[in-house]
Amino acid sequence: MTQINKKALSSEQSQALIGVLKMRFEKNPNRHEGYDWSKIQAKLEVNTEKLWSLNEMENTGGEPDVMDHDKKTDEYIFYDCSAESPKGRRSICYDYEGQESRKEFKPENNAIDMATAMGIELLTEAQYRALQQLEHFDAKTSSWIQTPSDIRKLGGALFADYRYGTVFVYHNGAPSYYAARGFRGSLRV
Repeated sequence: MTQINKKALSSEQSQALIGVLKMRFEKNPNRHEGYDWSKIQAKLEVNTEKLWSLNEMENTGGEPDVMDHDKKTDEYIFYDCSAESPKGRRSICYDYEGQESRKEFKPENNAIDMATAMGIELLTEAQYRALQQLEHFDAKTSSWIQTPSDIRKLGGALFADYRYGTVFVYHNGAPSYYAARGFRGSLRV
């Protein structure tokens, strides 16, 4: 009996997604100057789980695009590049502990668990700032970012946005959530 891989797209879905990613790649050369799409596509075609994760990023409004290349591991790194925090990932607490600590009005999900289920990671502060060097994102929204454990142990979590020509990194209680706050992720392929 053949086991179906739930984290794989059909051939048609894969080709459609690769087409979308290629078009975005070509439309935004400033994000990945000097990168060769054919090398990226070859990696995508043999990494079905990574392609599935990119599809999850796309389906939740992230508009993933290649932002970096790790020469040591020869991995291309995709970031969510939607102008605002991805719509399909907003109104969520930082993590499960924060979500469960809410007495009332618990959101349906949290950033850490959503990212894990999608096979991606929240952007770090350094990644978020690097993203903002190329274009300005989150001018009307904000995004949870990876939070150091010492801050998280005290009940806090970090988020960032772009206002007044500046990238701001703030703190909030991990149980908090807002309609305009989601998270941006990264994926290595």
